[in-house]
Amino acid sequence: MSMKLGLLYWFALVLMIGFAGCSSDDDDDLLGNWIELGSFEGIPRSDAVAFTVGEYAYVGTGYDGEDDERLNDFWRYDATKDYWTQVQSMPGIARNGAVAFGISTKGYVTTGYDGVNKLKDTWEYNPEANEWTQKADFPGSERYGAVSFAIDNKGYVGTGYDGNLLKDFWMYDPASDSWEQKVSVGGKKRRDAVAFVVNGKGYVVTGTDNGQYLTDFWEYDPEQDIWNEKRKIEDDNEDESYDDDYEIAGINGVAFSVNGMGYVTTGGPGFPGVRTWEYHPTTDLWEERTEFEGSPRYEAVAFVINNEPFVATGRSSGYYFDDVWMFDPTAEYDEYD
Repeated sequence: MSMKLGLLYWFALVLMIGFAGCSSDDDDDLLGNWIELGSFEGIPRSDAVAFTVGEYAYVGTGYDGEDDERLNDFWRYDATKDYWTQVQSMPGIARNGAVAFGISTKGYVTTGYDGVNKLKDTWEYNPEANEWTQKADFPGSERYGAVSFAIDNKGYVGTGYDGNLLKDFWMYDPASDSWEQKVSVGGKKRRDAVAFVVNGKGYVVTGTDNGQYLTDFWEYDPEQDIWNEKRKIEDDNEDESYDDDYEIAGINGVAFSVNGMGYVTTGGPGFPGVRTWEYHPTTDLWEERTEFEGSPRYEAVAFVINNEPFVATGRSSGYYFDDVWMFDPTAEYDEYD
């Protein structure tokens, strides 16, 4: 990149950062603090996957913007030492846009996109043996841009894009290596949404359908196999003020849950953002928290280790990130850490 183009890119990025944060309150008025840690030691990338098994998180696959080649390397993160170790690469086809979840002592990766083909193969990672094993293919159509989560030693995958937008929903049982179709996600079809789990319930929110950023919000009860619609994530109630400042809709963000709350951050509508939102399941209300302090981005990964959430990697335009941030939702904002 020439010096002139580089200066133009960084000038545009600075403007984007300012625009992304200008509509929210000052950080010192919001609760929550982001702390930057050591960099991810793999190639900077976007649209990777992450899962947690025991005391470690695992991050891999993705796209680094180079020559339409996808990645299949994997890295283990030790949060205690803030240290990354490369582990066995995932076999099969390198990809981005896949989904992943951790169940008990294993991690699972399925679906994705190799730059030409949409995928449905499923792989299991055994951290103790540092080995990958191919499992039963995801039974829905080949896709990318889906969502996933795990509840009670079962994995759940749904929505996404297979050439058309989707809302189907499937459960994976690792004990029998089998998939079972469940009730489809409520509301609209969607891609590039996020999902999190709180108190045994799964939540799906954000995403896009037919060129619109979606504002419907759904809770999945696995015991009853039903979806319950929650309050919208936009200013939808003219008679009450609780949603007046909601600006949560978007695509390619990340989500996680800690301490009985769900969180959505990064991503955004039309441009990558930094706003962070906390969801209270008991009241069905969202509250804004301190903005993500890294550069605005799409397609990052999020994971939780020992009840501490982390956000890493991602992209903004043609720039790919390898920074890692930890979020403390109960701490006061500290601009100097």
